[in-house]
Amino acid sequence: MSTTSPASLRPEIEAWLADFQLRLCRQLEAADGNTVHFRTDEWQRPGGGGGRSKVLEHGAILEKGGVGFSAVWGEMSEAAARQLQMPDPRFFATGVSVVLHPRSPRVPIIHMNVRYFEAGNGEAWFGGGIDLTPIYVDEAQARRFHQALKAVCDQHDPAYYPRFTRWADDYFYLPHRQETRGVGGIFFDRLTVGQDGTAEQLFAFMRDVAELFGPFYAQLMQENHALPFGPAEEAWQTLRRARYAEFNLAFDRGTRFGLETGGRTESILMSLPPRTGWAYNPPAPEAGSLEAVTLGWLRKGVEWA
Repeated sequence: MSTTSPASLRPEIEAWLADFQLRLCRQLEAADGNTVHFRTDEWQRPGGGGGRSKVLEHGAILEKGGVGFSAVWGEMSEAAARQLQMPDPRFFATGVSVVLHPRSPRVPIIHMNVRYFEAGNGEAWFGGGIDLTPIYVDEAQARRFHQALKAVCDQHDPAYYPRFTRWADDYFYLPHRQETRGVGGIFFDRLTVGQDGTAEQLFAFMRDVAELFGPFYAQLMQENHALPFGPAEEAWQTLRRARYAEFNLAFDRGTRFGLETGGRTESILMSLPPRTGWAYNPPAPEAGSLEAVTLGWLRKGVEWA
């Protein structure tokens, strides 16, 4: 077993994540037809470090897509450290975060985040995950998504997928709506170096999760973007996007971490949908409709794979 310390691997992790952001943006531009390109916004964090936000808007398929890379360090407030369960207020954090909002309600919203943390006391861990939020659930595609995630997990530890998909169900959940954000995926946090594996092992798992994202979602874009839709489907999309925004603003730990540590607000909130709305007490979908079928899938414990 390797004894490489996490700190000595930090430059390689940071460099890989920075390069992955660029490669993923090229993949997504090609899947969108190369009609528009990501614009780049580099920024510095006053407390230490910075990042590169890349945003695509008004594409042929993607209405808005954000792919952010950051590597930040410093010291957070004691209150923030307690809230985020940090063992030491000093920290280093690097990661890539992706949220894509397609133009068509037939193409699912998708999110991915992969990240690496070090605390000032020497502890280090990896985290991340991918989840799919269809406006209309396609059961076959949801199962294919989970099967792809399971295959990646199984390459590293057969216990990963059942553990991490349950974690996703619990994490990507709107308790005030009593519904999951979408059809789940995997979520993992604080895979600690030394406790859950070596730095190399956990880094390899994080890389494989990240590399799954681009090819799989590009295929979904091509399969779904030409499916027909009209005003009724767009109205349902508006409602479901609002649910997405509710989760990101009220419950997402990454959003909280960025705001609590003085991150760049525009980059933190680039995950929000470009257009949405909240109707007061909208009527329940008609029984048997595609909308009602979708709501029926938004629950914990579905055995997708």
